[in-house]
Amino acid sequence: MREDVPPLNAAPEAPPARPAVELEDLGSARRRLVIDGLGIVVSAMGFGFVYGLTARTVGHFSPVEAMAMSLIAFGGAAQFAAIGYVASGLAWPAIALLTFLLNARHALYSAALAPWFRGRSFAERAAAAHLLTDESFALAIAHFKRVGRYDAIGYWYPAIVTTLIPWNIATFAGVMLGDAIVEPSRFGIDVIFPAAMAGLMVGLLTGRREVVAAIAGAAIGVGSSLAVGPPIGIIAGGILGPGVGLLVPASRANEEAPIGTPASAGHFGMPRTPSGPGTNDPRPGQRP
Repeated sequence: MREDVPPLNAAPEAPPARPAVELEDLGSARRRLVIDGLGIVVSAMGFGFVYGLTARTVGHFSPVEAMAMSLIAFGGAAQFAAIGYVASGLAWPAIALLTFLLNARHALYSAALAPWFRGRSFAERAAAAHLLTDESFALAIAHFKRVGRYDAIGYWYPAIVTTLIPWNIATFAGVMLGDAIVEPSRFGIDVIFPAAMAGLMVGLLTGRREVVAAIAGAAIGVGSSLAVGPPIGIIAGGILGPGVGLLVPASRANEEAPIGTPASAGHFGMPRTPSGPGTNDPRPGQRP
């Protein structure tokens, strides 16, 4: 019998073991989280200032109303949208519906974070849901995957320190400065709201569905506004645009979209951590 040919009754060789997931040290992961969060602080302060200024000059919100919205709603893009809806005279039920649809992507974010929060108290999960933003999701989910488990600092630092506090400080500054500017158009401030909304919209275009929804929503909204009126145009574009987008087949961008975008949220629904003999890393949801 040839020595280079194994006998027929020989057991097949086991396939090579997959390499274990390499996890970062908690300390180094937290330092990386702090560094990554610095850019978010700058962004939150910039948009928060624009929101406060716009709320006073375009939406004619009182300082208390503008600050209350940043603390209670804490919705980012939804707050900008609400200002435009209020300024156009849209009814409150329609405003509530449209802002709800605008923030529907947070359902994907929360579903992706749910496995990591398994075992946490209801109060903690409710507070985390209130403070959930695009930025806090992006930082937290990446941190959890790096360390392989839930880490309280990994969520509350991006949620509070990098977004909530800078956003509200900047909102206050914008509200105070908005009181001092009698004619915003003289300084070009009247274009802040549409420019901010355009920038936020571009960040949400992560695939062909989003692009089609945006184009369809804009076309329907403008057409309805010219034919009937701005309030009807806003509702028609906000509801029918996403509906048209859902008719478009999903692209591979949904599988490889950058962390923190709506298209990427579903990718993190089933976190993977090492398991098996000799693995001491706790599962998501376990306490450190």
